[in-house]
Amino acid sequence: MPSAGPRPGPGPFPIVAALDALEAWQRGPTRARLAAVRRALAGVVQAAGASGAYLVVEAEPLRPLAVGVGTLRRRPPEAGGPSPFELTADRGRVRLGALWLDAAGPEAALAARALERMLQAFWSAEEARVTAERLAALDEAARAVAGVLSVDRVLQVIVDRVRELVGAQYAALGTTDQEGNIDRFITSGISRVERQRIGDPPRGHGLLGLLIREGRTIRIPDVMAHPARYGFPPGHPEMHSFLGVPLVAKGRVAGNLYLTNKVGGGEFTERDQELVEMFAGHAAIAIENARLHEQVQRLAVVEERERIGKDLHDGIIQAIYAVGLSLEDVPELMESDPAEAVSRIDRAIESLNHAIRDIRNFIFGLRPELLEQAGLQAGLAALADEFRLNTMIDVDLRLDGRESAGLPEDTTVQLLHITREALSNIARHSHATRATIELAMPDGGIRLSISDNGRGFPVDAVRGPAHQGLLNMRARAAGLGGRLEIESRPGDGTRIIVTVPRPEDDAPDD
Repeated sequence: MPSAGPRPGPGPFPIVAALDALEAWQRGPTRARLAAVRRALAGVVQAAGASGAYLVVEAEPLRPLAVGVGTLRRRPPEAGGPSPFELTADRGRVRLGALWLDAAGPEAALAARALERMLQAFWSAEEARVTAERLAALDEAARAVAGVLSVDRVLQVIVDRVRELVGAQYAALGTTDQEGNIDRFITSGISRVERQRIGDPPRGHGLLGLLIREGRTIRIPDVMAHPARYGFPPGHPEMHSFLGVPLVAKGRVAGNLYLTNKVGGGEFTERDQELVEMFAGHAAIAIENARLHEQVQRLAVVEERERIGKDLHDGIIQAIYAVGLSLEDVPELMESDPAEAVSRIDRAIESLNHAIRDIRNFIFGLRPELLEQAGLQAGLAALADEFRLNTMIDVDLRLDGRESAGLPEDTTVQLLHITREALSNIARHSHATRATIELAMPDGGIRLSISDNGRGFPVDAVRGPAHQGLLNMRARAAGLGGRLEIESRPGDGTRIIVTVPRPEDDAPDD
């Protein structure tokens, strides 16, 4: 009988050795681990009384494997060679691979069944692990989407997350108008240059149109071979495997997800489809919520304008009108009662200062009583809450324990303006995932820092009107007798540091 290859040395039972070797291979394929699998397979071959074997494993999520020993070091031909043992799992519904044995008799069948049971255990464990990871990723993605309230940002987050979840090279999300035409088309995985080269977004022909019309999931191995294919414009990247899923909430289609080119080759699996369909339900609800939120915001803006107009008319404008009335007879009082004239002018100046304060607070967007009663720390907390609500960026708020409500109103307003501008820059430019607002109030001064973990920028390159926001922040700090510093470089985030003197009247007692 021909040799089956190197005879295994003293060690565990052949199936146990094969189990250990395959487990190591699943943790990470290397040449050494492949050699260990080959030695273990040789032990199984010897125990089965065979002269050679060839094992193929090709079932996700197991790592692919093809290894032979003895007379079957190469894969047998489909015709003229031994018949393979089909290795399956899940009661035959999942094909794990195949085993060829150059032998006959009951020992060969027993060896094949033992390897099959071993692979079934591996496959079940990996399936459970991957399912848990995907469900965790799905939960994280759904939470991320639910936390965004701008429609455009929701769409971009959805398409980015779903591409990551299933390992697609490209992804897109299209929403349709009442006539069924695509009115928004958001992409992921395609650069801005590629988008420009492609030209206008699709109109809903071909497979995209089929998905819109039928409102059901479509999963195919190759776009290029499908009869509904419409064709790609010049400059469009090559695409093959395809998975399209409608986003349906409360019986209404909110849009469609399109994924192409499974990373690593091959086609999208049934498990990919199930995961995207689960995510699509969350995403559709998030889109509807974002649309409703924008409608509510628009109504809130109208209502707030009406409220401010009413408050201005009932409060500030009436106060200014009263000041005007109180000054009408001042010229006569200058001769008849100079003291009363001076008193009226002083009261008028005080009333006008109050009106200026209230107008400034309305412009800033906070009610006068909030600044008056709570001060800088509550204003920073309100800005942090607003920032968390409207972005995907977490905010760490670190406030000095000292009281800040006694600060001059102008100091409070200007520092809050600087904070809002810095947070706006983080949201628009930084690509950050976290921001920090830190307020310190050492004796004689105030130190405000707004930082992020984003991509940063070369500070030396900050020039001219393109950076008007930074210039405005510097001017506000200078107006308080302080200074603004910028610490940043590409890849290391950005820190805005504002230091201003604390007015002597409000400085803490020694």
